[in-house]
Amino acid sequence: MNQQYRTELIEILARESYVEREVTLSSGKKSDYYLDCRRALFLPRAAFLAGELMLELVVAAGVEQIGGMAVAAIPVTDAILAAAYRHGVDLRGFFVRKEIKGHGLQKRIEGAFATGLKTAVLDDTITTGGSTLEALAAVRESGAPVTTALTLVDRGEGGAEAFAREGLAYSWVVTGTEIRAAARRRI
Repeated sequence: MNQQYRTELIEILARESYVEREVTLSSGKKSDYYLDCRRALFLPRAAFLAGELMLELVVAAGVEQIGGMAVAAIPVTDAILAAAYRHGVDLRGFFVRKEIKGHGLQKRIEGAFATGLKTAVLDDTITTGGSTLEALAAVRESGAPVTTALTLVDRGEGGAEAFAREGLAYSWVVTGTEIRAAARRRI
């Protein structure tokens, strides 16, 4: 993994995404810090870095399509797809809705999703893996073989174990601990 890109991304996430205060996470767990990766991923340099680094994980996993739950997985999926284009990697992307739309084609999975392709589910940050497991269930129900879970940031609070129970390989770019340490150095 490109360590220069990784170090730069940690610094951007520490500056733009890290908030130190008590919050309730989507998992229902209480935490004394929050990572809002979207704040960083909608900045050009952070999107570039995240895409480049996550693409390394995608290529290593040998998957053909990537995606996860709306909304958090969308910017990281887009960043990876842009990197895939830059590097000539054939890759498809999708996102999973919480609920089927009541209009249009009424699909739960949107984007360039195709059944039968080796798939990775992903998120921007994983704590227990709940949102990614929800995406996993929808993708498997639709007929795609899911082999891998990926995230930009792993908080180290149960996601790895949850994915292991589902038979998924799991990889991440950085940890919450690394971002927290970088944020505290900034003070």
